[in-house]
This record gives sequence, C-alpha cells and structure tokens, in this order.
Amino acid sequence: MNNEHLLHNIGDIDDSYIVDAAPVEGKKRKTPIWLKRIVVAACAVLLLGVCFGTLGMVAEAEEYKAATQFFDEYGMSTEGLTRDEIKAVYRDITTKSFSYSKTAQVIWSSISTDPVGGYEIMQNAPGTWNSETLWNYLNAGILVEQGEKGVHYKCRSEYEEDDNGFDNHKQSYLEKYDGETLLWSVAVSQYWIEGFDTVSDGIIAYGNTSTIDNYHTTRAWMAKIDPEGRLLWTRTLDHNYEWERIAAVLDNGDGTYGVISRGDLEFFVLSRYTANGEELAFRQTKVGNYGIWNAARFADGYIVQLGSFVNNEHARIVKVDWEGNITESFSYGDGESYYYITDMLEFNGNIYLSAYAVPRLADEEQNAGGRYEIAGVLNYLFDNGIWKISSEELTPMVQDNYTAMLLVCEPESGIPREFYSVKGSRGGALSVSDTGKLLWNVESIFSAVYSPATSAFTIAGTSYVYRYAFDAAGLLVSREATNELAGFHI
Repeated sequence: MNNEHLLHNIGDIDDSYIVDAAPVEGKKRKTPIWLKRIVVAACAVLLLGVCFGTLGMVAEAEEYKAATQFFDEYGMSTEGLTRDEIKAVYRDITTKSFSYSKTAQVIWSSISTDPVGGYEIMQNAPGTWNSETLWNYLNAGILVEQGEKGVHYKCRSEYEEDDNGFDNHKQSYLEKYDGETLLWSVAVSQYWIEGFDTVSDGIIAYGNTSTIDNYHTTRAWMAKIDPEGRLLWTRTLDHNYEWERIAAVLDNGDGTYGVISRGDLEFFVLSRYTANGEELAFRQTKVGNYGIWNAARFADGYIVQLGSFVNNEHARIVKVDWEGNITESFSYGDGESYYYITDMLEFNGNIYLSAYAVPRLADEEQNAGGRYEIAGVLNYLFDNGIWKISSEELTPMVQDNYTAMLLVCEPESGIPREFYSVKGSRGGALSVSDTGKLLWNVESIFSAVYSPATSAFTIAGTSYVYRYAFDAAGLLVSREATNELAGFHI
C-alpha cells in the first residue's frame, strides 16, 4: 500500500482512537495536530481486516519480522528506530492503542505531501446553543447581538435635528467595557467615529466629517486616547483631497503609526505619524476605484486587501513597504472557485487570510443580477421559475455553495503553503488570544431565506460561530462552539 492510498483511506474515526502526538522533528512544514490525529487513527481503519490475534505469543524474532513486513506494507520508514521501537510502534497500531509516543511520528513521516496541503475540517452538527438566542431568532426572525465578554471597545454617535429636519452629527463616543460594565467614555465632537485601532500606548479613533459649505468634501480625522480614557490629541489629515477616509491605523513598533487611507476614490495613501500626532511622511499611489478593505502590519511593511464590488474582486492583496510603495500584488482563487477574503493577520512570520470560496461559473452565469457569490443558487431558482422556497429546502443549497478557507501564506511570495477548509461555512474574523494563540472564527450556515422582492438582498443567511485555535507553530489545537450567531445578506 503506498502513501497516497494511506491518505486516501482517511475517514471518520471514533474519538476514542484519537490521541495527542508530538510534532515531527526537523520537518520544515508545520503539521496541524488534528491531521496527525486523523492520520494516526486512519491506520486503525486500514487494518481491520488484518489478524494479529496472536501478538504476544510469537517469539521475538517472529514479532520483529512481522513488524518490519508491516512497516513495508504501509510504506513506513524504520530509519532512526531501534528494534524495540519498531516492535512497539507495530503493537501500538495493530492493537489500536495509539498510546506510544513515536507512533504518530512514524506514520506522518511516511506520508509525502504536496507543496500546498489542503486540510478539510469536519464540522459537527450544532450542539447545545444559547437557548435565548435561538428562541429570539426563531420567533422574531432576526439576530439578537450577543454581549461581548472581557475588555473591549465600542464607538457610537449622537445626532440632532436641524431647522430643515435633517439629522446632524452632534457627538461621537469611544467607550471601553469589561463585559457589560462601562469603564470609561470619551466624547469627540469634530467628526463621526467610524472605527478605531489599538496601538501600544492607547487607541486611535478615526472617522470623517463633511465641511459645512460643501457636503461633497470629506475630511479624515483621528484622535488618540490613552489606556485610562484621556483624550490626548485630535487632528485632521491635511492631504488636500476633496474626499479622504482612513481605513486603518497600524502601530509600527517604533513609536510611530502607519495611517492607511483612500483619497479621492482612486489613491492608496500611506502616511506616518509620531505618537504625538505629527506627520512624518506621506505617499500616494493611484490604484483606481478600489476600496481598502483590510490591512495589517507585516515584517517589512504592511499587507493590504484592495477590493471592488463592481469588478467582483475580493481577493487582491498588495504588499506595501514602510515608505508607502506597493511592492507586490497577489490574487487568490483557482479554476473552480472564487475566493472572498474577509480578514487578514500576520502571525509568527506568516500571513493568514480568512476567506470563503464559492463555485466559479461561466462568465455569462456568474453575475445573477450582481449577486456574484450566490449566483449558482439564484440561477437555479430563476431558471426554474421558483419565487418561493422554504428555508428547509434552500438551506442545503446555500450550504453547498460556501466553503470557509484559512490560507497560510509565505511572507515573501504571498503563495499559500497550506490551507484549511470547512464546508457549508464562511470564514470570519481572525485575532490573537491573550495566551498567544491564533483564533479563527468559522461561520457555519444553519438557516437561509429567499426574498426575491427585496432590493437590499435576495438571500439572507444565519450561521453559528465556531472558533478554532492555532498554537505558535501553526498547529490546530482546539475548536469551540461560541454560542454566537452571525448573519449575511446577498
């Protein structure tokens, strides 16, 4: 039996067969712990028809001979193993104990891998979920936001009506909470707070405002707030654009901040500021009508996602150096799928991209009235004159359309060296836990509704959120059901 056949026969294994295994020493590629477990357990399935009932009754020489034949049959190398270790691995697999420390090492080292490893994560059916959340959803048909746990920030704005009946911005607030307890609140009146980013010595809250005499002129603003909730400074970006908006503020790690913004709907802008808000550098690059959807700091600069709804381009990544020069550009997808990137993060020297894939159709079929990512489902409904369909019938079709993806990319080339996939799901947010683990949210679709007469969307979906944790070596170490819900409208 060759190595490819060994992988081919991986199937569902009872949890009682799964044991922790140490990573392979000297391997360039980091192997997810869950795959090691599955590969180890796979041998149990492959060996069900082999009779080893006389183990322990044969002579040592006969046992060693049987062990080496077994290694040969399954393409496992005995290199570096003593005679006793070979027999121990042999007994460990054939008795389905899987408790010997070297077993997983031996099996994994025998498997040849492609340059890009694709690991499918099997998602169980939802377990016990927050009853109140489900009750609200089932009865009201809407999502009720879950209260956030731990320390977090929120921004909100207040408005007042003028003499002409228009709502004008009065004040915005950045607030810090511990669970549901408000720790402090900072008010800003000059602009709407649209977003914020944490830096090493506080928080930068950014947003925009239109001038009183020209509502087509939009200025970008930002303010710095220290960890105790004191407003340190507020300033506008003076780049002479009629329209400018900040997309991200990134801590450079040297006491300065990189501010990424979009100018006049066609320029990618990087400006650098001191901790006191003084501008040090500015550079613009004309990129055309692309939005700036995500940005993260990387070793020698930044990685940025540029996107266009008009062109259905959701997976273009550019690398930007410290001076603001775009040095590399990557696009993701394959011959069978379109990729939609939802978040990005630098983690221990690699670029992690959270995304989801949908089927790639012929050009004339892909649009579906601008609903690109759900075009396959809509084409079927439209072509068959289906204008009403139950959620029970629609949900499996929507689930089949989506696959959550986590791409682990080489920092220099941007090429994925491995990926994880979860069928019936969409990739969500990436973050780093307090204990230094990479956290990936996977939104597992459990309900979908069809509303062809609604202008804002045609299909709406609701998902359970699972959270996967990866350790510093990039190994998948845990998964939890969060009792959180996420929604989407297409």
